[in-house]
Amino acid sequence: MEKMRNFIVVEGIVQGVGFRPFVYNLAKAFGLKGWVNNNSEGVYIDVEGFEEDIDKFMQALENNPPPLSRIGKITMKADKVLNYSNFTIKESEQSLDKITLISPDIATCSECVEDVLNLYNRRRGYVFTNCTNCGPRFSIIKELPYDRRKTTMKDFKMCKQCNSEYLDPTNRRFHAQPNACGSCGPELWIEDFKGNRLEIEEPISFAQNMLLKGEIFAIKGLGGFHLACDAMNETSVNNLRERKKRPFKPLAVMMKNIETVKKYCRVNQLEEEILTGIKKPILILDQKESYNLSEEIAPNQKTIGVMLPYTPIHVLLFSEKLKVLIMTSANVNGLPIEYKDDSARSGLTGIVDYFLMHNREIHVPVDDSVLKVINKQQIIIRRARGFVPEPFIYNDIRNILACGSNMKNTFCISKEGFLFLSQFNGDLENLETYEHYKKNIEHFKNIFSFSPKFIAFDMHPGYMSTKYALEYDLPRIAVQHHHAHVVSCMFENKLEEKVIGVCFDGTGYGIDGKIWGGEFLICDYLEFTRVAHLDYIKMPGGEKAIKEPFRMAVSYLYKYLSINNIKKEVYDRIFELYGNKGINIINILNSNINCTDTSSMGRLFDAMANIIGITDLVTYEGQAAIELEAISEMSIEDSYNYNVIKQDMYIIEPYEIIIGAINDKTKGLSGKIIASKFQNTIVNLTVSMCVRVRQDSDINEVVLSGGVFQNSFLLKKICCKLKHNNFKVYTHKKLPCNDGGVAIGQIIIANALIDNNLIENK
Repeated sequence: MEKMRNFIVVEGIVQGVGFRPFVYNLAKAFGLKGWVNNNSEGVYIDVEGFEEDIDKFMQALENNPPPLSRIGKITMKADKVLNYSNFTIKESEQSLDKITLISPDIATCSECVEDVLNLYNRRRGYVFTNCTNCGPRFSIIKELPYDRRKTTMKDFKMCKQCNSEYLDPTNRRFHAQPNACGSCGPELWIEDFKGNRLEIEEPISFAQNMLLKGEIFAIKGLGGFHLACDAMNETSVNNLRERKKRPFKPLAVMMKNIETVKKYCRVNQLEEEILTGIKKPILILDQKESYNLSEEIAPNQKTIGVMLPYTPIHVLLFSEKLKVLIMTSANVNGLPIEYKDDSARSGLTGIVDYFLMHNREIHVPVDDSVLKVINKQQIIIRRARGFVPEPFIYNDIRNILACGSNMKNTFCISKEGFLFLSQFNGDLENLETYEHYKKNIEHFKNIFSFSPKFIAFDMHPGYMSTKYALEYDLPRIAVQHHHAHVVSCMFENKLEEKVIGVCFDGTGYGIDGKIWGGEFLICDYLEFTRVAHLDYIKMPGGEKAIKEPFRMAVSYLYKYLSINNIKKEVYDRIFELYGNKGINIINILNSNINCTDTSSMGRLFDAMANIIGITDLVTYEGQAAIELEAISEMSIEDSYNYNVIKQDMYIIEPYEIIIGAINDKTKGLSGKIIASKFQNTIVNLTVSMCVRVRQDSDINEVVLSGGVFQNSFLLKKICCKLKHNNFKVYTHKKLPCNDGGVAIGQIIIANALIDNNLIENK
């Protein structure tokens, strides 16, 4: 039987995930000779042996790769036999301008957890234990290829034992770049609130004791700092809220194990798989009826954001007495997550009592991802740790930088058929976040050897992301916000023909210069037509109307009374409901100074939440809508009336909804009933408008996008009723429906415009 030789190129996420030792051990098992190495393209394999053995090798390679790898493509070419004497692992090599895919940061694997907890293991209690199947990746990489010297582990020289593991292809720590132990790796220590290092022999034990006493910690983790306290200690939770000036926004918790989660939350099979999987994001779960944690964790909510320990630090912090910790991103309101030691020391002064610090540098900050399960499907709310920088595939795309939106910003770069969506950057409303955003773009350019040829951006002239785009001397492509939303959902559902796009959100700059957000579009990648929208309503005081929902309630009521020629009642009715502050809003509306026109669904939710009595002041984005959803009941089916006018497009007038809700409140109906009736009305008008648009266009595919569709009540009922009306319905699963997915839509639209020669190429 003659020997043969094949040269194999494996592309995908195949570096830093144990792929080379996997290939090495596989080749040895089948008696093959040759070599394997990392390359900027992926992994090269040069293998010789009998045909039958190479076939078995290839089958195992394709069907049973390492758990963290993601094979995108395998190419194989027969070559002349060289009679290799053995199988070896060669040094990494890099070719310029080639994409190398990087694994996201991954939660500590069960084997490493076992090492950390094993009394007889040399890594017992070592908080930086990892292997090729887990641990830091993206957050510590400075350059490619992914070798230790190009990570933040460069300064930690491995001891003899760690180096032996690192060089042994049969060991699961072979070429695990962050490999270390207590003798040679990073260390942990305690600082007081002034940043003074304390002489504490057992930092974890000290932290446990202080947490149980009600103290608040800043804990340096995998991709940044967390603020932590004992979630069972109501005083501690209240102190954290007061110090962080975060009165109502829900706080995420970390629970000791899945059994603890099930004690407080309802958990289905998919939710358990997400919680215990390799990414371990924050997952929004329904509270059980017997839920008895502090109301201050998630005020006015029936849900709670939960994650399980995902680093050895987290695993070791829990004890018999300490089972639920607040674990929220450490930042000052509106600023990026803290990830540098000195910045955390200064930025968190006055918030924390102690710092739990370590000296493994975080090169790239990565916040926790946030998910929920709706209609038995995983929905991403915030895409960051565990997901970034895994790419999306889109062939024949140019080198485009999409700058994203201003809120919940992510940016995206495209190269060689890959779309790399950045981690969550936050809201670009201040200089610190904007600088953080620009730094992250430069990092993506560096590690992916990326140089943009085109710039895509939101057409809103006031966005910082737009201002950033305008600094480039390159062909620039302005993209309408809601078109980008719908196309991002089309992209992930592999739709290219025209669809009915329903986009409900808070803010998006329209082609008429007004603020859109309650939109029905017919669109494909290239263009869109606006076919229906919520009627324009004035936002008295502009942005102030977002923070103070009573302004929108007055605006809606004033327009209803004016439309129906009940002007003599206007002042009396509004004074009755809102007093002098309501009269002041009428004066602002009449003067028409700083009264932006909007068709936003988000603002309609704000108005209704205020009418119900939910909130007068919004302290975090979406608060009014979130709290309105929380008091609603899916079983209630009643709804309100609304009106549709046919002009050059359909105009949906929601004023009867407003007056109906006010009348119900006057009659003494509960907020639960009014909130449910309101949301049922939104469901009804959405389905009714889709039916009308289908009659006009003969399009049967409906795509739902925009931040309002984070609302489980709406999404479930709208999907159900659209399907009942024989529509094909498409929603987000892999991309956030909020502004965190807009950059993908921008890049796809820009590429379509370039394809059709509608952009001048410099």
